Amino acid sequence: MNKKYAILYNPEMKNSKDVMTKLKFILTSAGVFLEILDINNLKNGFDFVFVIGGDGTILKAARFYSECETPIFGINLGRLGFLSQASAENLEEAVKKILSGDYKIEKRMMLKANNYTALNDFVIKGGLTGRTSRFTLEINGKFVCEYLADGIIISTPTGSTAYGMAAGGPVLVPETDVIAIVPICPHTFSARPIVVSGDDVIRICPCKNNEYTVSADGQIVFSLQDGLEISKSVKKAQLALLNENDFYSVLRNKLHWGISPAKI
Repeated sequence: MNKKYAILYNPEMKNSKDVMTKLKFILTSAGVFLEILDINNLKNGFDFVFVIGGDGTILKAARFYSECETPIFGINLGRLGFLSQASAENLEEAVKKILSGDYKIEKRMMLKANNYTALNDFVIKGGLTGRTSRFTLEINGKFVCEYLADGIIISTPTGSTAYGMAAGGPVLVPETDVIAIVPICPHTFSARPIVVSGDDVIRICPCKNNEYTVSADGQIVFSLQDGLEISKSVKKAQLALLNENDFYSVLRNKLHWGISPAKI
């Protein structure tokens, strides 16, 4: 039985349609059955999905296709493209490897809170822009500490190289079963990021009579007045990765990790 492929692209991104057309030509020339989708009209029923866009496009696709355990392969059109595996320049070579089975699928941890899921992180902030807020942190029903900060990031290992890293959090290897808790601009030197087990249940409690906002992967935003419980989701994102692209090579190539400033 032939596999069903889809090309998912973001029409709002520059050059996305051109790359989609090029990818469609490569795949149809190889005799592949495929369907074209855009990021605003997602549908399932495929065995493999090529995603054209930036990390935001890939995050949205990863959440959607985690429901049916469909692997996705990112083709970067954004600035960094940390979740992507290919670009417009090496597209044909990457497709050949995918079609020949020269790739692996990594199942990445996702988080859940209320009825939402996130591949990167949940970020909790006060409703008033520019004001610090007080947050209470509980883990497995036990009081841990209070933070006076601009916000709190609850991050997966995949999301540790996103907002969490920018806020001073640790870089976590994707295969680890852990969750990072990172305060944003805390108002005390003793407040530091912590890493807990992926099986822990985290609860963030805001101050009474204050409204807070929560974002999932920086895309889905909802308000919060009571406590928010965050834990590992049973769903996992299925990321198709080229075999030569290990996590550490991505750190070096895209974040210039451990490279002397004189060589950058």
